[in-house]
Amino acid sequence: MSPSKTNAARLLDRAGVVYEVATHELDMSRFSAFRVAEELGVEAGTVFKTLLIRGDRSGPVFAVVPANSELDLKALAKVSGDRTTAMVQSTEIEQLSGYVRGSVTVLAAKRAYRVFLDETAELYDRIGVSGGARGVQIFLDPTDYVRITCAEVVAITR
Repeated sequence: MSPSKTNAARLLDRAGVVYEVATHELDMSRFSAFRVAEELGVEAGTVFKTLLIRGDRSGPVFAVVPANSELDLKALAKVSGDRTTAMVQSTEIEQLSGYVRGSVTVLAAKRAYRVFLDETAELYDRIGVSGGARGVQIFLDPTDYVRITCAEVVAITR
């Protein structure tokens, strides 16, 4: 698979960020970030899934969590200043982010929502996030990811 450069990669290029692109086969019937890590032969904790969440006060936010963890909605509500948070309906994902399910990334998203990155990202020299197209992952230094996305590094998994 040799995709053309994605908007996410173009954003990183403009910012001078060093990154690697990895591609993998994507079976949407069995899609998960854990399977992506398996396909790429990397530790599941280094591949981060980007979830679009709606807070009752903050509106949509991005929660970026490792493949081997589950988002703690209560912890996210606390750090985002919300009373409650819930996953955005799959039918709204493209309208809100500009990306279809399986390709959602904070990088070059349609709107600049707040970004909450799980603190475990700091344990690694590089993390993988969606490259903005199905079957494309971008691996980069988590400090670059935080700088480019203005992510807040917080404990939001269980």
